[in-house]
Amino acid sequence: MDYVCLANIVYLGSDHAGYSLKKEIIDNLDALKVKYEDLGTHTTESCDYPDFAAAVSKAVNGKDDALGILICGTGQGMAMTANRMPGTRAAVCTNEFAARMARAHNDANILCMGERIVGPGLAGSIVQAFLSTAFEGGRHLRRIQRIDALAANES
Repeated sequence: MDYVCLANIVYLGSDHAGYSLKKEIIDNLDALKVKYEDLGTHTTESCDYPDFAAAVSKAVNGKDDALGILICGTGQGMAMTANRMPGTRAAVCTNEFAARMARAHNDANILCMGERIVGPGLAGSIVQAFLSTAFEGGRHLRRIQRIDALAANES
């Protein structure tokens, strides 16, 4: 079966702790001929993950044809930051099943991973599962709409 990326563009971001894994993922995206934009960091010099989580979230927000990938040491900091941004549904995934369900049931638009948690081989499989899975809609859409309504009431 051929791999099909459902996004027209993938935005990537990492901090220093996720930089090496991000480079591996970029190599995979190149091999799969997936269009992407790397929003940083571009070195292993210590930096602050919230800046990159915000940049990817803003790039993805409002674009039905875009997905994001964020990588730090554990994926947790990136997800916590990204999920504070409007229009973001970021999911930390450590296996392919979690990535597929995050897309199919939760319409996640940003995948978060930890370089200290998953290696490059598993990360590549997680990315492929995330990018090739469509949102199922139906009862799941109602739940996403409910999340949005609850969040709007908190503002």
